[in-house]
Amino acid sequence: MERLRDWAWGGATGAGVRVCILDSGIEPDHPLVGPLDGAYAAVPAQDAGAGYGVLPEPPHDRFGHGTACAGIIRSLAPQCSLTSVRVLGGKTGSGDALLAGLRWAISEGFDVVNLSLSTTKPRYTPQLRELADEAFFRGTVLVASAHNMPVESFPWRFSSVISVGSHTVPDPELIYYNPYPPVEFFAQGQDVQVAWSGHGTKKVSGNSFATPRIAGLCTLVLSKHRNLRPFQIKNILFLAARNVGYRDE
Repeated sequence: MERLRDWAWGGATGAGVRVCILDSGIEPDHPLVGPLDGAYAAVPAQDAGAGYGVLPEPPHDRFGHGTACAGIIRSLAPQCSLTSVRVLGGKTGSGDALLAGLRWAISEGFDVVNLSLSTTKPRYTPQLRELADEAFFRGTVLVASAHNMPVESFPWRFSSVISVGSHTVPDPELIYYNPYPPVEFFAQGQDVQVAWSGHGTKKVSGNSFATPRIAGLCTLVLSKHRNLRPFQIKNILFLAARNVGYRDE
């Protein structure tokens, strides 16, 4: 297993990999996040009935959640490129904003998209599924958080994304595979100290904070192996999981 991990991401820094975080925004110049390569927001179009569009905006975080995710990814992949797309107005947001932000991120060709959020509204499911499939075929890795409650939500339940729950072990690279999906992987996400708005930190728990651990590992793998496809990345995570039983020869 150690040989596999060393081959997969050992010595990697995330250099050359573009990561997009769809969330509440990211606080600029946070000491645990560093520089951003862009900040955007999914906002209603000026023309009534025209839906949502994605426009540049000054970087900021409406809540702190996006900054936390960015800091976790940066801690694993310090040289990756980070871009924020704000789809939440605070703790909540609209499915239309999520769709617009995800559609934009895929069209921009990001390598990894972190989605520490989901929607329980069934009317968004068909479009989310189409976007998840488009990302899969284009080569964009979608890493999505399972809902913290036992409810059906999306996009984490789609097989074309990498779905994540949290475990309690304080090891940022420790992965468990779930043999009973739809949640596929578990990563550190309980009682973790993370970056938060106000240039500070906060202790938090939840699947939201395990998701960027997996996104960060995907970023490391891609920085060493640029031509891997999403299904290959998922297979590497599977083989690297502590409970799978893979052993180096």
